[in-house]
Amino acid sequence: MTAPRTPTPAPLRAALRTLRNELGVPEEFPPEVLAEAERAAREPRRAGGPPHDATDIPFFTVDPPTSTDLDQAMHLSRRPHGYRVRYAIADVAAFVVPGSALDAEAHRRVTTLYFPDEKIPLHPPVLSEGAASLLPDGTRPAVLWTIDLDADGNPTATDVRRALVRSRAKLDYEGVQRQIDAGTAEEPLALLKEIGLLREQREVDRGGISLNVPEQEIVERDGTYELVYRAPLPAEGWNAQISLLTGMAAAELMLAPATGTGSGTGVGTGTGTGTGTGTGTGVGAGILRTLPAAPDGAVGRLRRTAYALRIDWPHHVSYASLIRSLDPHRPHHAAFLQECTTLLRGAGYTVFRDGAVPALTTHAAVAAPYTHCTAPLRRLVDRYACELALAADAGAAPPEWVLAALDELPARMAEGTRRAGQAERGCVDIVEAALLRDRVGELFDGTVVDVQEREPGVGTVQLETPAVVARIESGDGNGDGNGTPLPLGERLRVRLTRADPGTAKVLFAPA
Repeated sequence: MTAPRTPTPAPLRAALRTLRNELGVPEEFPPEVLAEAERAAREPRRAGGPPHDATDIPFFTVDPPTSTDLDQAMHLSRRPHGYRVRYAIADVAAFVVPGSALDAEAHRRVTTLYFPDEKIPLHPPVLSEGAASLLPDGTRPAVLWTIDLDADGNPTATDVRRALVRSRAKLDYEGVQRQIDAGTAEEPLALLKEIGLLREQREVDRGGISLNVPEQEIVERDGTYELVYRAPLPAEGWNAQISLLTGMAAAELMLAPATGTGSGTGVGTGTGTGTGTGTGTGVGAGILRTLPAAPDGAVGRLRRTAYALRIDWPHHVSYASLIRSLDPHRPHHAAFLQECTTLLRGAGYTVFRDGAVPALTTHAAVAAPYTHCTAPLRRLVDRYACELALAADAGAAPPEWVLAALDELPARMAEGTRRAGQAERGCVDIVEAALLRDRVGELFDGTVVDVQEREPGVGTVQLETPAVVARIESGDGNGDGNGTPLPLGERLRVRLTRADPGTAKVLFAPA
């Protein structure tokens, strides 16, 4: 979502304000929190020993063009038999004192929330868009990951430590894609594609899943908002692979002391290619992002859906391989990919301590142990995951403030994630209703992308234009399942029967 440059129309502004009130979204930071943030921005604290000086490494960031809360900066280089990934993560613990008013406010907010007319940040902007953000305007404290890969993109050694870094360039996805496609990117940036493609292939080998489904995006245009379908650029996927690589490395570090795995080797963090050594010990505590494997019944339902949509799914072809063969621009494939999102529901956070490995340690879509640790400016749990990874790599016990909050983090994150999802969907619903409120009775072209199993007359239709995805009901429109079954994956003409910005409700019926 992008922030508007002109005032939001009054009805939309009122609807968005109502949504925030319903979700209990905090607006202003309390004065004591702002005062603490100002002091921290002037004098960051030193969490741990003296930080490593990595200011000679020319880091760069890759984000949407309007982003100013920059969590990650990277530098990529070749080694004699592979690659070196340096990934700097904003060190929020250098600014937030445990138990302070600033810390308590972050626990209340949990995540940054994005609305079309404003952003509700996790931390005050003086930190999240200033002193803690990895902007290219000076030296910043960071948690620096150095991950060596072999020629196939497999990790061979990992090191994580506190450091001082300095970004040299703030890049955006479209500009990065243009440079790489044109062959004009310098090697540290050009390697994003090379390493990204290798990591995507390793994801295939693991059986991991990345759903490439075009998403609705709210854009500001001519003083109001519109919806567009946006398919991620390849560069976004390559960038995501660097984040996934780091999240997997962090999970392995946390688990290694508890499971007795891990090589106990580290890597040098200077500009050379030498290696160092780590201790390989620790206390076995962590927080993982986990997702159980889909039950057999869910996969069976998907196979029936594939058959109904005339998608060939041979029994020897895995679910992950099938996903990668589909074209989201084809209606039948888009409908099937929409159904596939049901298998990715149910993700949560799993805590362990004292070396007691949990029963579930993997994320089914990643197909490996994984944790959230690369977005601490925007997500509360990442600050804790960074501390746990640092402790595990150093062979030390995690800080007491981390262990004290560990058990309550999953529930807090679940609530914050739920609120963020409601905010995102609520914003889209409001904009859809506002776009269509004067068009009730008109006909549109769309595709049925979802049909309720128990109520086949009720489902979801995706319009070709405008970029609306909304409920559709056949029959009497009561949603009782007694209408004519909807044709999943088929294009059809639909009539808009309701568009109410006040309730954010949009409803279609087959024409």
